[in-house]
Amino acid sequence: MAAILACSPENNKEQIQPVKSPTPSAPVSGDILVNSSIGDASNLIPMLASDSASHEVANFIYNGLVKYDKDYTIVPDLAERWDIEDDGKLLRFHLRKNVYWHDGEKFDAHDVMFTYKVMIDPETPTAYAEKYKLVKDARIVDDHTIEFTYEKPLAPALISWGALQILPEHLLKGKDISTSELTRRPVGTGPFRFKTWETGSRIVLERNERYFDGPPNLLGVLLRVIPDQNTQFMELRAGNIDIMGLSPLQYLRQTDNADFQSRYTKYKYLSDGYTFLGFNLTRPPFDDVRVRQAIAHAIDKKEIIKGVLMGLGEVATGPYKPGTRWYNPNVQRYPYDPDKALAILKEAGYEDTDSDGIVDKDGRPLSFTIVTNQGNPLREKTAQIIQERLKTVGIQAKIRVIEWTVFLKEYVDRGNFDAVILGWNILQDPDIHNVWHSDNARKGGLNFVMYKNAEVDELLAQGRHTFDEQERTRCYYRIQEILAEEQPYVFLYVPLSLPVVSSRIHGIEPAPAGIAYNMEKWFVPRELQRYQVVP
Repeated sequence: MAAILACSPENNKEQIQPVKSPTPSAPVSGDILVNSSIGDASNLIPMLASDSASHEVANFIYNGLVKYDKDYTIVPDLAERWDIEDDGKLLRFHLRKNVYWHDGEKFDAHDVMFTYKVMIDPETPTAYAEKYKLVKDARIVDDHTIEFTYEKPLAPALISWGALQILPEHLLKGKDISTSELTRRPVGTGPFRFKTWETGSRIVLERNERYFDGPPNLLGVLLRVIPDQNTQFMELRAGNIDIMGLSPLQYLRQTDNADFQSRYTKYKYLSDGYTFLGFNLTRPPFDDVRVRQAIAHAIDKKEIIKGVLMGLGEVATGPYKPGTRWYNPNVQRYPYDPDKALAILKEAGYEDTDSDGIVDKDGRPLSFTIVTNQGNPLREKTAQIIQERLKTVGIQAKIRVIEWTVFLKEYVDRGNFDAVILGWNILQDPDIHNVWHSDNARKGGLNFVMYKNAEVDELLAQGRHTFDEQERTRCYYRIQEILAEEQPYVFLYVPLSLPVVSSRIHGIEPAPAGIAYNMEKWFVPRELQRYQVVP
């Protein structure tokens, strides 16, 4: 899934160290990076997509006005500089003048204005519009200057213009972007150009020779769709892909040999993301907070981290990364306690009245289905452990594993589930309005569990409309307290990120932002190059 959550750069200072480092060499041109994904992209117009595969591809193709650097500092992208005036209510962007769309047309402020208007258009089916709807006035000053004025200060305003990837007005004006050919054949300003997409198989990008920051060293990127992590790993060991995220088992036991370590470089660091069990709050019994709390006490998070992650992760207690600025370490915890879970269930009216091993209320057994996506064995194993633990307190949990695209479109987006195991990425600003505000509790919204709490809504608004860090901290600490009490999600774990990259790939510079922030600068020394043309 796409990301909207938060962590803090100064609390993420630990440098990410590889198990071994390639010998430094000078950048050269050539070769292809072969990547893989368990799911195919759904839509290559970023504002229309909510899946990680689509955004991964889009990030190569499009640019925002600003971006994060390796230290999570906001730096220029399509904008070469900006002014912040009127106590933060006015943002003025001065755009680069040497930017071209992939079809050769010139980029300018009209493209930015067009993208902004499309984003806030009520007819645009996007889950990301709400920050941009807070703009009171948008004005083009000249072809390379644009201003956005807000009714009141918005703390995440500047970085939000990095999340909005700019679309070409000349190709989309007057069209329904939902049915545009750019959903399948995108045109952007980014370091790589779209070449081909074979549905369910692969997406191919080629180097943008006119990229404003200089053409990438790599000739292109090939994203292979491989819907199973074990199959991905087989392809990696065979040398057919260059980069993937390892499972804990693969990291600890299946790559600890001289041959693998001579061909690949492994990295390890706490990921910017968490995994959760989310409940459909519109469906009984999950409309009863006591049932959710009982389930939380029936789940042994430490067992999951040991059994699924092989110890390579930390317990999650809320939507922020442990140890970061916005993380509240003092929220209510739910230690594994089956006796307490049974007591809470009894209080909610659930007892095993017919001695069949399943608690019931008014003759209805407490039974539900957990759905998760195919191709992610960690989530499947997590579901299995939860299933076994719930059985011990008389709750029957069934498991259904569904192909990624169908899972998103037919189940998550439509609210067609009892409970779901999924994950969110964690970004830098703590604003979590998209996921938790009641305005987004709708089908197709990111608040797909339909959580509604008036105090949380108010705190989300306060937190985003102040630049006072103490006030923001107070807001987000309190939000975490409420979420911990109400348990719309059982926050399960924050895994370690375990990427592995072919040793022929050079230019990787581990930093607080991870390893992928500068992929356009990666290169392959001439003597190690394998691919001469973009396939």
